[in-house]
Amino acid sequence: MDNTDTGTDYSGVNSPLLNNFVDGVVDYKGRPVLRSKSGCWRSAYFIIGVEVAERFAYYGVSSNLITYLTGPLGQSTATAAENVNIWSGTSSLLPLVGAFIADAYLGRYLTAILASLLYILALALLAFSTLITSDCTNSIDGSSCSPQLQVVIFFIALYLVAFAQSGHKPCVEAFGADQFDADDPEELKSKSSFFNWWYFGLCAGATVGIFVLSYIQDNLSWGLGFGIPCVMMGFALIMFLFGTVTYRFGEKTQGKNAFARISHVFLTAARNRRVTSLEICAEEEASGIMHHQDSQQFRFLNKALVSHDGSNEHGTICSVDDVEEAKAILRLIPIWVSCLGYGIVFAQTSTFFTKQGATMDRLIGSSFEIPPATLQSFTGLSIIILIPIYDTILVPFTRAITKKPYGITMLQRIGIGILVSIVSMGVAAIVETKRLKVAREYGLLDDPDAMIPMKIWWLLPQYLLVGAGEVFTIVGMQEFFYDQMPSDLKSIGLALYLSVLGIGSFLSGFIIWIVEKTTGGNGEDGWISDNLNHGHIDYLYYLLAGISAVAFVMFVYSAKSYVYNGERGK
Repeated sequence: MDNTDTGTDYSGVNSPLLNNFVDGVVDYKGRPVLRSKSGCWRSAYFIIGVEVAERFAYYGVSSNLITYLTGPLGQSTATAAENVNIWSGTSSLLPLVGAFIADAYLGRYLTAILASLLYILALALLAFSTLITSDCTNSIDGSSCSPQLQVVIFFIALYLVAFAQSGHKPCVEAFGADQFDADDPEELKSKSSFFNWWYFGLCAGATVGIFVLSYIQDNLSWGLGFGIPCVMMGFALIMFLFGTVTYRFGEKTQGKNAFARISHVFLTAARNRRVTSLEICAEEEASGIMHHQDSQQFRFLNKALVSHDGSNEHGTICSVDDVEEAKAILRLIPIWVSCLGYGIVFAQTSTFFTKQGATMDRLIGSSFEIPPATLQSFTGLSIIILIPIYDTILVPFTRAITKKPYGITMLQRIGIGILVSIVSMGVAAIVETKRLKVAREYGLLDDPDAMIPMKIWWLLPQYLLVGAGEVFTIVGMQEFFYDQMPSDLKSIGLALYLSVLGIGSFLSGFIIWIVEKTTGGNGEDGWISDNLNHGHIDYLYYLLAGISAVAFVMFVYSAKSYVYNGERGK
């Protein structure tokens, strides 16, 4: 049954059955879909399950990456931290490419499938790279040896993982949110909950992956530790395909895609840059948009509505809807920029937090030693505990106070998380100062391999605070950037939130480089040293807290002036 026949057969017919069809979507065969037999949670369960498996695989690689780089690959702590930050940043920025391909050409479903296949290939190559023998045993100083062939293949595989994730991450999440009809009040509420439970599943997969795979990597085999994620991605792809019969797919439109429409707005406004304010006012009045607050923001784009000769030959002027779409994207930029401070803080959990833990007492009982990367799983555990509390207790409670259907606005949620992340950096600095004091008292400052007689559980508060911050900021950014983007650019919206974390990682790497260059020299260790006992990572944490505090002030200012696109967040 094609779409044309569907429109012809059912137009003008009013029946309870037809009222249950969902507008604007079709099934995998291009047929109209019934609300009761498609989408919503029946599809979301498959998609959340895919995310559990994918995050298990991704964090199984990323969480212990700095240990592999400083261990088998023989890199220094600073070099390894920079490499982790660059890779993490790339992994979070590339989704902009994957989202563009999906939204402009392939669609989210097909992009997710192709990305999954590349993911499996990349993880297999990563596991293979650990099996390559090196001649490091012949090196005079084994600690400085870096087996070149193994390094090359490893980094090729690692960046293939980043590229594969770029198509998988934004498309699967956006496709999951697409399963809920924003025009149906009940499904709209469910869509908001979807982002909470999506992140719940994400953290569940990541937590199990960190617990299981970091132990295998540290105590059994790196090859096995990287091979298991490959198998899990295979299961994720199978699970995603199983759900196909329940999915809702957006109908293809015949007009210009969103990228072309929005680009046309900016080009037309630039071409009409000499249009007078009087002409703009006349066109606004004729279009009926003169008194709308959102239309007064970025008013220079209203020049795209004006035609000098009064005609619209070859579509040379833009529609009001196209102009408002362009403005909606511009309104996101100050929010995006002010969230970068959070992205810098977010980058620390997989680098210096892990290196701190490696120097501390990790014994449980008399023989079992906790891998330092395992503590990252407590971030996931705090999220797993807090998300149900947020969704089932906090939202109804705040809803009763604010009288808003979602309790607090999306921007309020993001702001609370940023504030919590600043506190987490302060706590991390205090704990590191304590760790250095203990090392000094026991005369262990000059021994980089010594176990500081201070339990690793001292690091637990900073990990838990990071998790609490994620519940508010990460989930809030996911929902905000998805919701506030034009309907054709939802994947790009989710890629924007990921790019906050990506740019944050790059900025973190840049800050580390600056700190290295400015705090060391003349034979003296700087804040960051291969021997953490000679360094002052606590000073770095205070610096990051200060940077994040400045960014928070910018965020509050931007949020106060933000005009929501639609009813969400009001």
